[in-house]
Order: sequence, then structure tokens, then C-alpha cells
Amino acid sequence: MAALAFFLTGIFLLLAGLRIMKYGLERAAGFKMHSFIASFTGSSLSAFLTGTAVTALIQSSTAVTVLVIGFVNAGILNLVQAVGIILGANIGTCVTAQILSFNLSALALPSMALAAALLVTGKKKPSLKYTSQALFGFGLIFLGLETISDSFAFLRDSAMFAGIISSLSGSPCLAVLAGAVFTGLIHSSSTTTGVVMALSKQGLLDLETSIALVLGGNIGTCATAFLASIGGTATGKRVALAHILLNLGGVAMFMPFLHPFSVLVQFTDPHLPRQISNAQTIFNIACSLIVLPFTGHFARLLIALVRER
Repeated sequence: MAALAFFLTGIFLLLAGLRIMKYGLERAAGFKMHSFIASFTGSSLSAFLTGTAVTALIQSSTAVTVLVIGFVNAGILNLVQAVGIILGANIGTCVTAQILSFNLSALALPSMALAAALLVTGKKKPSLKYTSQALFGFGLIFLGLETISDSFAFLRDSAMFAGIISSLSGSPCLAVLAGAVFTGLIHSSSTTTGVVMALSKQGLLDLETSIALVLGGNIGTCATAFLASIGGTATGKRVALAHILLNLGGVAMFMPFLHPFSVLVQFTDPHLPRQISNAQTIFNIACSLIVLPFTGHFARLLIALVRER
């Protein structure tokens, strides 16, 4: 029970940290982000670069995708522009995984203390206020990761937990499903990646299973976009479908080569958490770049699949 309480506390801290950091970064950047997205998406390439930059800035591909669905429903963006942004968002979100892969838990409390100091000294300066929020969220993220990692240390001797991990290790498809369900429930693929890295730090997961869980997280994150499209325009539904097809298609393309891919990723870094984040980055970059030249064709496919009522 103590381990479960630690785990749930860690999940809460990680989710709260990601949300607070995202909120602070959004506000620190000002409300120009909305006009930036609408203005710099004239071609599929510029939309792709815009999606990458904005997602890297606010640390949430889900937020960008939901925002794009809203823009499409309002007629501000067309389908080709929306698909380009989503392709870029899938790459921009890798920044979060790269940050999580570094062992920065020692910076958790100092960053939170710095955030408090900035908040006190910059009460009348919105930029300092929002920067302090982002720093505070950053600290919560690594405090949450450390708490999750400690909770798994208690579970190493649990026969039931060992059985669950063993079943995942023996079936990559089951691991993908588990990652998708977990991410769909909590609406955060970054949290799934953080939990997987915490498990790997405790020696409870191997690289291949970790990659499968993270790939499943890419599928699970589509749930939020799907929910956001309900009741919207046909074009909004096409954007949500694009997100689903891109992530499902990418996972289906990589799964037959999961073992050789995991062997290749081992050469990118000696540390397992870094290997996991590098695998996610390579996967997302490859999938987006493969589809990017065919954005127009993909948009026409979406139009054929989702008809106007």
C-alpha cells in the first residue's frame, strides 16, 4: 500500500508539473502563439516547422492538436495546414522526453526555490510571474519522477508486480496496448514516458519493452484529440483522424522491426533512459518526415474517409 501511495503521489506531481510548466511557458510566450500558428502556416513545410516550434515551446503535442482542431472548426486553418502542424507537433513533443531522460532530480528543489524567489520579486511583472510558474512546474516534474522511481524500488520483490512486468516483456503487442490504455486514461504521453523511464532506472524494464510502451503512449494520446473533435465540423474530425492514422500507422510500421530498432538505439547512448527518449525521437522524426512530402495526398484521403454531412 505504501508503494502504491508513493506511485500515485509521483503521478500526481508529474502531471501537475507538466501542466504548470506548460501553462507558465504559454503565458511567458504571450498570447501571440495563436496568431503565430495562424500566420506561419502558408505551406505544408511552414506548417510543419510551426508545429515543431510551438510544441517544443509549450511542451504539449496534445494541446497543440486540440488547438489546431479548434482553428480548423473556426475556418482559420485548412486541412493541409492542420496535418502539417500535427506532423511537426509529433517531433516537437520529443523535447519533453529528452528533458525527462536526464537525471535532473537534484535540480527539483533549487528550481522550485528559484521560482518562489522570482514570484516574490516580480509580482508586478507578468513575464517573471509566468517564468516562475514554468520553473516551479519543472521542479515538480523531477520531484514526481524521483517519487515514482522510489515507489518502484518497493515493488521489486512483489510477485504480482513481477508477473505483470514479465507478461509485458514477453509480448511487445501487449506492452503497446498497456501504454495506449494508460496514456488514454491520463491524457499525457509524457507521463507515460516518465513512468517507463522510472521503471527502467530500477532495472524492471528492458529497452525493447520500454520502447513498445512508449509507442503505445503515442497511440493513447490520440484519445484527447478524438474527444475534442466530437460535435465539431467534418474538417475537425479529419484532423483528429489524421492524428490517429499517423500514430497508428507509425507504430504498425515500426513493430515488425522492434528488436533490430532497439539494438540500433543502444548505440545512441550508454544509459537506458536516454536510449528510450532517443528511440521516441527517432520514431517520431522518421514517421513525420515519411509523410510530409505526401501531406496533400494524405489530406485527400482524409476527405474521402470523412464526408461532409
